[in-house]
Amino acid sequence: MPSLRYDADRDFYWLVAKPWIWLPRTIEIIATLLILVVFLIFQGSSKDEDIQKNLAKRLLSTLTELGPCFIKLGQALSTRPDLVKRHWLEELTKLQDNLPPFDHSLALKTLEEDLGAPAEQLFEEFPESSIAAASLGQVYKARIGKQNWVAVKIQRPELTFILRRDLAIIRILGIICSPLLPLNLGFGLGEIIDEFGKSLFEEIDYENEANNAEHFAKLFANNSSITIPKVEKQVSSRRVITTTWIEGVKLRSRKELEANNLDPEALIKTGVTSGIQQLLEFGFFHADPHPGNMFALKGRTGDLGHLGYVDFGMMDSLTDKDRLTLTGAVVHLINKDFEALAKDFQYLGFLAGNANLSPIVPVLEEVLGGSLGESVGTFNFKSITDKFSELMFDYPFRVPARFALIIRAVVSQEGLALRLDPNFKIIGVAYPYVAKRLIAGDTKEMLEILLEVIFDSQGNLRVDRLESLIEVMLSETTSTNTEILPIAKAGIKLLFSTGGSALRRSLLLTLIKDDHLSAYDIKALIKLIHRKFSPGKLTLEMFKSLNPLSA
Repeated sequence: MPSLRYDADRDFYWLVAKPWIWLPRTIEIIATLLILVVFLIFQGSSKDEDIQKNLAKRLLSTLTELGPCFIKLGQALSTRPDLVKRHWLEELTKLQDNLPPFDHSLALKTLEEDLGAPAEQLFEEFPESSIAAASLGQVYKARIGKQNWVAVKIQRPELTFILRRDLAIIRILGIICSPLLPLNLGFGLGEIIDEFGKSLFEEIDYENEANNAEHFAKLFANNSSITIPKVEKQVSSRRVITTTWIEGVKLRSRKELEANNLDPEALIKTGVTSGIQQLLEFGFFHADPHPGNMFALKGRTGDLGHLGYVDFGMMDSLTDKDRLTLTGAVVHLINKDFEALAKDFQYLGFLAGNANLSPIVPVLEEVLGGSLGESVGTFNFKSITDKFSELMFDYPFRVPARFALIIRAVVSQEGLALRLDPNFKIIGVAYPYVAKRLIAGDTKEMLEILLEVIFDSQGNLRVDRLESLIEVMLSETTSTNTEILPIAKAGIKLLFSTGGSALRRSLLLTLIKDDHLSAYDIKALIKLIHRKFSPGKLTLEMFKSLNPLSA
């Protein structure tokens, strides 16, 4: 069986040596895309609904005919209602799980070759047709035992060959055409295609997907609002993966969710919160969160709806350094500390290590400060990516290749939320999550960021920033009593915990200024506590946190 590792150089030389393969395929791709471009040029701006519907169908059929690589591009576009016209979006959504199936006999042949026995011997019940077909495989609803329903995903025939061929051709065309394209990405178009190819080859290795699913399930094991299907390893292989069946509603439209008595806002919050948790806490994330890969489930945990994830082929990881720097960057953005934010960009590789930050800080303040406005809730990730794409022409910004899937995941997550709620702002959910983790100080790194936020370089307490953290957390709910006490309790626990020694030391040092006692900061802190918390309830929570018998 051919290697599943993506290697651009290997595939280039493999393809060049076979002109009977690449020449007709290259002509087919160029001709097909040129025909589509002509229609888009002459009809794309039309306001006639029938013309737009026909264009959408042509776009869908073009991507479908060109195969998996192009279908994946269409899937990415299908998560962006702010980029793609409504009629086009409706058609592109079909690329998520409504593609033409391949021959059932070929699926059974692949299953038997990989698992060593025919379907009727391995399953109690196996259907005669698939329930859904996607870009890389098709899914069957089968049964193991009396009640154990499972999803069996079987890979499309000759997929490795198709991907090697098309990625090599696309890469060559991309490199040739890149000087003619209005792009200034900070790195070559070939690098983007390489990152895309690497993720695609990882996605077609179902053994890798099974490992991803199991790791993902462990991360969310204690989260009742997230469901991850269990992998049935005895009937899984490199080209076949079997998992428990998830019965739910796909996140395709608000009307469909409401028709099934499901709350779109609660589901959006779960999806975005879990996505942020993957990036900023776990460092392991689902890079393809489109509506075909997420199901709304019955039930609710507090203000969170219940979601089920499927399809774990496209996953990626962040280093601890990147994860913590991103967390700090969110805090610096909200606090409008643009000098610290510029340093974050430098650490992450968006700015060169030797770049002069002096002219860049005012630019960040103008672009990001204006987008942030007076409220956290006004921030929109899409508007920021648009502005940064313009800045790249005039300033030394670049996008590190390792962030390609991270940006895809965040943009897809925001796009999915916008599909359900056009007024959704992602940072309005992201920052309260980060703020709660900072107040809890649940890791050494979070405590370090908290100290950086609420104390300046001279050791002065930034009461205004501490108040901002609390207000952001309280803005999520209309029930003050239910939110204030957990926040107060978390802060008190942190202050009196072993790990809170640095916080206690910093607070103590605020009392000593120039070898004299100064209670100014402490008085300001006490006033903040009186403004935001009920003293009686706060005292009770403090007693409970210090008294081990209260548990």
